[in-house]
Amino acid sequence: MPIAFLPQPTLTSLEPTAVLFDLDGTISNSGVAITSAVAEALAVSGYPPLSEADLLHFAGPPIRDGFREFGGVAEEDLDRVVAAFRPLYEGRMLAPAFAGMPELVRELHARGVPIALATSKRRALAVQIVEHSGLTEYFTVQCGATDDGTRAWKADIVEDALAALRDEGVDVSRAVMVGDRDHDVNGAITHDILSVFVAWGYGTAEERDGASAVATDVGELAQLLGVG
Repeated sequence: MPIAFLPQPTLTSLEPTAVLFDLDGTISNSGVAITSAVAEALAVSGYPPLSEADLLHFAGPPIRDGFREFGGVAEEDLDRVVAAFRPLYEGRMLAPAFAGMPELVRELHARGVPIALATSKRRALAVQIVEHSGLTEYFTVQCGATDDGTRAWKADIVEDALAALRDEGVDVSRAVMVGDRDHDVNGAITHDILSVFVAWGYGTAEERDGASAVATDVGELAQLLGVG
């Protein structure tokens, strides 16, 4: 039976042939897990504390780039700080999904819409989080950053996800990237696909610029993806 979302303003469906989902801030409510681990890693590494707003910048981009850009960590110190962060984060990474997102993923699958995971988190960790949420079987492919970080930027991951979907025989002519940061929007633009910026994540209002559409809640996202 189709899921029932609360009544929403009428939105035009993007009529996706495939949907690519970001993980942190889109499916997984992982902000506290990320920011607390970052704060502790900086503290044990001798770096000054950051504000909560600054810590939220870490939810989205590759972690090395986060420490470099937002944490003020020197290039020669990155390996040490990332090594401090990883066990702290991995011990708390199984965060709950945002309300309504598991149901939306299942509904897309039930209606025959192929789904891909496209996250800048290391794939080895991302697949564990998806499994914890009970959603593994609904994803046609799961793509994430390589362990060595050589492919981590969202444009790279979107490219990998589109290629993997094509290998599965999926029509990606109207693929839609769904995410909460400008990395998601820009990754979609790089590969000339549609994008939906979700407002419940960790991105700012400015980061939605360039998105094909904005969803303020899961019900609006469902409509935009044609299942509302």
